Amino acid sequence: MLRMSTLFLRTLRDDPADAEVASHRLLVRAGYIRRIAAGIYSWLPLGYITLRNIELVVREEMDAAGFQEVHFPAMLPKEPYEQTNRWEEYGPDLFRLQDRKGGDYLLGPTHEEMFTLMVKGEYSSYKDLPLSLYQIQTKYRDETRPRSGIIRGREFVMKDSYSFDLTDEGLVESYQKHRAAYIKTFDRLGLRYNIVSAVAGAMGGSSSEEFLAPCDTGEDTYVLCEKCGYAANVEAMVTTVAPSDPKDVAAAEAFDSPNTPTIDSLVELLNAKFGGGYTGADTLKNVMLMADDKAISVLVPGDREVDLKRLQAGLPGVSEIRTFEDADFAKFKGLVKGYIGPQDAKKNGVTVYADPRVAPGTSWVTGANKKDTHARNVVNGRDFTVDAYVEAAEIRAGDECPKCQTPVVIDRAIEIGHIFQLGRKYAQALNLTVLDQNGKSQVVTMGSYGIGVSRAVAAVAEQTHDEIGLSWPVEIAPAKVHIVATGKDDAIFAKAEELALALEAKGVSTMLDDRRDPSAGVKFKDAELIGIPVIVVVGKALAEGNVELRIRKSGEKSEVAVDNAVDRILSLLNSL
Repeated sequence: MLRMSTLFLRTLRDDPADAEVASHRLLVRAGYIRRIAAGIYSWLPLGYITLRNIELVVREEMDAAGFQEVHFPAMLPKEPYEQTNRWEEYGPDLFRLQDRKGGDYLLGPTHEEMFTLMVKGEYSSYKDLPLSLYQIQTKYRDETRPRSGIIRGREFVMKDSYSFDLTDEGLVESYQKHRAAYIKTFDRLGLRYNIVSAVAGAMGGSSSEEFLAPCDTGEDTYVLCEKCGYAANVEAMVTTVAPSDPKDVAAAEAFDSPNTPTIDSLVELLNAKFGGGYTGADTLKNVMLMADDKAISVLVPGDREVDLKRLQAGLPGVSEIRTFEDADFAKFKGLVKGYIGPQDAKKNGVTVYADPRVAPGTSWVTGANKKDTHARNVVNGRDFTVDAYVEAAEIRAGDECPKCQTPVVIDRAIEIGHIFQLGRKYAQALNLTVLDQNGKSQVVTMGSYGIGVSRAVAAVAEQTHDEIGLSWPVEIAPAKVHIVATGKDDAIFAKAEELALALEAKGVSTMLDDRRDPSAGVKFKDAELIGIPVIVVVGKALAEGNVELRIRKSGEKSEVAVDNAVDRILSLLNSL
């Protein structure tokens, strides 16, 4: 039983100054977490119980699916990460450290290498497969800007699991087993979520899906087609544009265009000069970037911006993308800043990437590679060539669904899970092989599956809170029932204690507010803030043999006979 008279708990009336989202604000105020440093939080008793309850749900569903739990250290040696190139690829997000002898180590951001090496050390035959292993462990990433409390921290708890199969068909089967286990897990946690197509990113691999919990303040943006159900992270949204026939397009024509530093000013000039009808969508932006050490031009319609996350997802192997600076323009003297067009890209040593909206045969107004000069009727495939197409333009509400062409909606969400078909990337790098049925050595194929355990605490809080506090689902609340004893009468406190003990004897976790000093109003505010599903008030009504039951989520109140209270509470909990 959690007795508030002795519980290590201090609720706060004011919001923390650095709180950006509701979960951060309320978890601090209700005494669940406390900030230690930027992106680093400690868990107080109520928070840690809630975190462990989520871990329990995750663990039960992983075990039920036949996955086996292991555990790795957080501090890991450099060498395996060098073998997979991630010592460098992770860049500044990786926490690196040295021991007293100068040996290099890291704080694990994720454990693909360790799982791969563990299986390599124990198994050598196809008969040992399929296999799925998981752990629940603290991870470390040096986020540039930790934010939103425990949603995006530098230290967080994650469940990561890995499947090992001999064949690609086996990988698909393991992937589907994990997907089904995730659905059961998030259903039990009481989360609303969408499963969306995603990009594998730095993890590598092929098929990838994210589990996103819709939330107005979420860090992820995704698109949803309400007609056919298509859903995708914006990085994975596919654009479909048919090629055009340029046979009736006049020859490219250069024209004077001084004082047109923006798309709007260029469109204004076009309409004044050529009789109207032009919009920003008729112009072509040439966004100059450095992809690692290579100069690239990214072509998008002038009414769109380049989405760097979408672009980077389409450029595997590129670790850093940055905009052109004056020093870069000085090296590429053929590029006229503000008047760049793709027509002379090859001559200038620039690789051209185009968003699919810049389809073959489409005609554009773009820079003429000459100061104060643009050109119109510039056709893709006739007047310039594209080296590769990549999803690069920002996605907007109303863009066409790639499956049914219905306008999509855009929503925000918190990523709570991500599943990948990794393939053989890590197994090849670390030489994880087994002998097949014919005695031949085969590289194992892998899947990777993550659940953000600590961020699930925040995701549930974001989706279930109201204007007065937290409101936990029964499965993960730090206690299922919160008994509040009010007044000064010893008989009230004795009956509250008796009721709490009776519930505990039935296996119902209970918090008892047995504090004598706070007023009833303070106790009620604390109960509402803490957010336990059922609140029982033992107070004045006890004189008539009754107690009050309150459902935290709905605010519904009712009086029941104290002698029937335990049975009524049990029934109520089963219905929530």
